[in-house]
Amino acid sequence: MYLMNKRIIKILFGVFLSIGLSQANAQVFPKIIKKNTSQSQTSTERRNIELREFDQESYLKTLTSQTDSLLFQNDINLARIRSIINEDPFSMIWAPTNQLVKVSEQVQIDSIWVTAFEYYSSWDSKKVDIYNLDIKNFQDSVLLRLYDQRLGTDWKFPLDQSKKTSEFGARWGRMHYGTDLDLDTGDPVYSGFDGIVRVRAYDRYGWGYFVLVRHKNGLETLYGHLSKQIAQVGDEVKAGDIVGKGGSTGRSTGSHLHYEMRYKGLAFDPEKVYDFEKGELTQQDLFINKDLFSHIAKARAAAYHRVKRGDTLGAIARRYGVSVSQITRLNGISTRSILRVGQNLRVK
Repeated sequence: MYLMNKRIIKILFGVFLSIGLSQANAQVFPKIIKKNTSQSQTSTERRNIELREFDQESYLKTLTSQTDSLLFQNDINLARIRSIINEDPFSMIWAPTNQLVKVSEQVQIDSIWVTAFEYYSSWDSKKVDIYNLDIKNFQDSVLLRLYDQRLGTDWKFPLDQSKKTSEFGARWGRMHYGTDLDLDTGDPVYSGFDGIVRVRAYDRYGWGYFVLVRHKNGLETLYGHLSKQIAQVGDEVKAGDIVGKGGSTGRSTGSHLHYEMRYKGLAFDPEKVYDFEKGELTQQDLFINKDLFSHIAKARAAAYHRVKRGDTLGAIARRYGVSVSQITRLNGISTRSILRVGQNLRVK
């Protein structure tokens, strides 16, 4: 009996031992296979990543075709970090790096938005028109979404009231590139759309104190004759943020806001966007083509200036953005010629 029990105990011990070893092997085997598979996949993925290069040209083409306006739907940090630098002010960092961008006033802007689109790769805080776009070569047809509240972008009239005092177009023998809106000196002037301040300057012979804002929708707006500039170059502004106070500085006969809308440096009639009488936007999407700038070709065909008391060739040249030599050549005169009050001079 004792021997039988001892034999049974040995048999049971052997069974339990074999089961334990089987379970141990079952636990180890899959782990080894899983580890080898993971290492193999990781190595393959790493090799694939190392072999892939960023195609900048393809990236920019895709970006251009898909983002005529409202370049990004997410919040973009337009001007969180700004500092003074002593390096080349015109060097730019390209889009995918999301690095700092150096602009002409030696301000750094932490913003991929500034450089993401080909149009936004140009940045200068001194000059208004930096694009040098010839209307004769303008072949694009672009649809711009001016605002979209679903994406967090909005619009605002530049003033609390919208009484129009002068329209866009030819006026007194010269082109008026904006719409004049009545105001009292000191009235707040608002940014029309979301954007970033590009120029803050003084124009003695025209806009006086003015601010120019580059917008997310692809346009730029200019606010002229201000009594006070509030927004600084590089400031992020939302639609309705105050950029300055109304006034009558520069070439002005009374307090009003000179309001311009521009696409790639070319001004167009703000009434293509605003209904100033009703206080509304005429459309949410603006179709831009060559016809929108037909006035420019006419204005550039020839331009004349009627000489007033105190005028000089230098002052006239600065007013029209031309050289003294161009005026003398067009009119067959010299720099020593005496100007007569009432004389018509061709300037372009």
